[in-house]
Amino acid sequence: MEKDLEKSIEIIRRGAVEIIDPKELRIKLERSMKEERPLRIKAGFDPTAPDLHLGHTVLIQKMKHFQDLGHQVLFLIGDFTGLIGDPTGKTDTRPPLTEEQVLENARTYKDQIFRILDPSRTEIVFNSRWMKDMRSIDMIRLCAKYTVARILERDDFKKRFHSQRPIGIHEFIYPLIQGYDSVALRADVELGGTDQTFNLLVGRDLQREYGQEPQVVITMPLLEGLDGVQKMSKSLGNYVGISDPPDEMFGKIMSISDDLMFRYYELLSDLSLNRIAELREGVSSGRLHPRDVKADLACELVARYHGTESALQAKEHFAAQFGRHEIPQDIREVQIPVGQEEIYLPRFLKDAGMAKSSSEVHRLISQGAISADGVKITSESLVLSASPIVLKIGKLRYLRILRSDL
Repeated sequence: MEKDLEKSIEIIRRGAVEIIDPKELRIKLERSMKEERPLRIKAGFDPTAPDLHLGHTVLIQKMKHFQDLGHQVLFLIGDFTGLIGDPTGKTDTRPPLTEEQVLENARTYKDQIFRILDPSRTEIVFNSRWMKDMRSIDMIRLCAKYTVARILERDDFKKRFHSQRPIGIHEFIYPLIQGYDSVALRADVELGGTDQTFNLLVGRDLQREYGQEPQVVITMPLLEGLDGVQKMSKSLGNYVGISDPPDEMFGKIMSISDDLMFRYYELLSDLSLNRIAELREGVSSGRLHPRDVKADLACELVARYHGTESALQAKEHFAAQFGRHEIPQDIREVQIPVGQEEIYLPRFLKDAGMAKSSSEVHRLISQGAISADGVKITSESLVLSASPIVLKIGKLRYLRILRSDL
């Protein structure tokens, strides 16, 4: 059993920033093995956006590690806390989501997580199940178990308080409700990002207050986005969505730096740490080309979410476009009247569905990321001289402009 215990701890420690408390984790694992009782592993997700990205999957992968060790995971969708809005890391009060937005986003989460997790060892829970039935007196009693002084120990609250920025009372309640979720679920372990450490520790404190054994807290790093600097976020545009089309996902992963590639390997790949170390040494010594090692990572991740065949096709498409500098055959086409001499790109590309907004087009032009027939565009207006014209938007999007008599 000792050998199995050490192996379990090694797997659990992989990629983790901090375990609070390692001794307690060992005790829980030993007891679980002796009693053949799976541990209850909790991780919470507020449904603030409809799609999950690779940053979210750092936690989900760790949940999968626990599943592979025989434990039960509790995928908590914070449909109640989502109505409050997590204040973590925010300098201002977040606008709350509507109940309709929360429910729709929660539905998409359920569709996506089973691309990673084993449904037979996953319990999807919504914290509205116990919070909506909580009476006013119960909420007051919950609030009485924590002090304002303790809440203000949180760095973001402390900064806002001293800079005299508004803090809503409901924001103080958020960590208490997240902590109470652990009480309601009788969690043995809770996973979260490093930015959630305070909230996770509140869960430990509240479990003690309610006569439960405190959960072990395991924090995971915040995955850097494609820029390699800021954490992955849809609002920053540096994300890889797990619902992104295979070609787009493959291309985004190929765009990351060589150094960041190995961080993605450690936190997202199923390869052993020994194998990852071999790959790192191979790239460092020049024995392996970083492009090929990165392509293997991209293949693994695309296959996880879209299947092996789609991953291999995406790899071939990427090689055709960027290795052999070929333009895809099945790119979209837009017809422009013969008499029109120029187009305003921000509006044109947005209306054509090639950009999410005009501001995205402004940004791409300023970055030199839009070209016409291989020539970078520096102006927001494009003169239509020849036909057809092939626009390349970013690294993966193409659009052919044709003249029409219509």
